[in-house]
Amino acid sequence: MIKKLDIQNRETARKVLAVQLPAYQIEAEMIDYWDLPPLKDTEETLQACNELFFGWYADEDSQLGGVISFKKKGDVIDIHRLVVHPGHFRKGGAGELLRYLEETYKGYVFQVSTGSKNEPAIRLYVKHGFRERERIKVDDRLEISCFEKG
Repeated sequence: MIKKLDIQNRETARKVLAVQLPAYQIEAEMIDYWDLPPLKDTEETLQACNELFFGWYADEDSQLGGVISFKKKGDVIDIHRLVVHPGHFRKGGAGELLRYLEETYKGYVFQVSTGSKNEPAIRLYVKHGFRERERIKVDDRLEISCFEKG
């Protein structure tokens, strides 16, 4: 089940962080890069990010299991975060969030980026029809793969 989240609500921001931080800790470990900006987020920075948030719940009674956030820029949906709590890995939440966004914003171009070493995320985006459009070398330890669909 997907619901729009009010990130301005402090409790909602706290719940988003409770999903985001462990998810990005797993990514940081996977790509061996611990200076990821989402690991530095607080409730306040989430509330100030000007992104729209949707949450995934495995069922009606469950806690927030995954989150997608994005900004609309003209006809582009720029996905800023797509995270699933490690306790909900392999339950289809990330795919459900992507499909929901694509169905809700038909006709838009979707963009997303991830660490080039984040193989599970890359497989997810490719599976959903995204194509890599460029790679950006951030520093000696981090390269970002940028994907687009539409």
